[in-house]
Amino acid sequence: MKIVEAQSAVLSNYEVYQYLSDQRSRYKQTKRRGPPNLENVVREYLRTEPSPLSQEPLTYTPDCVVQLLVKLRPYELSKGELVMILNVRPASVAALNTIIEDMPERFSDGQQEKMVNIVAEVLGQFEVAEAEENGEALEDGDVDMNDTAAS
Repeated sequence: MKIVEAQSAVLSNYEVYQYLSDQRSRYKQTKRRGPPNLENVVREYLRTEPSPLSQEPLTYTPDCVVQLLVKLRPYELSKGELVMILNVRPASVAALNTIIEDMPERFSDGQQEKMVNIVAEVLGQFEVAEAEENGEALEDGDVDMNDTAAS
């Protein structure tokens, strides 16, 4: 994808990452110093957990973005919903439900599962940290519901 005119379209996080990576390469080739916050944006906002772009190796490619859009076309999702699917990479129907407006009314259970499977097939599985799966990823001061029952 090539950005022709700034601020004329909504971009996914992957497209922003690609653009910033291209800019970084251009600055290195011309031996010019780029914006001081370029590396920070890439490292801290796009390549850190829980962003799907934090996964190593990066499973997103320009071809997989196109492939995902083609496979989800029959579901008539809005542009905003498609961008959010790319940004979040939902791994369950519950996660997909937070992205798609009126999902239970618009799609059957089978269609919902099929969309989650398409995302996993095209973009790959996004592995959640084991502590989060077990409910152990609590912030300091947070109390687990099981702890309150014991006291």
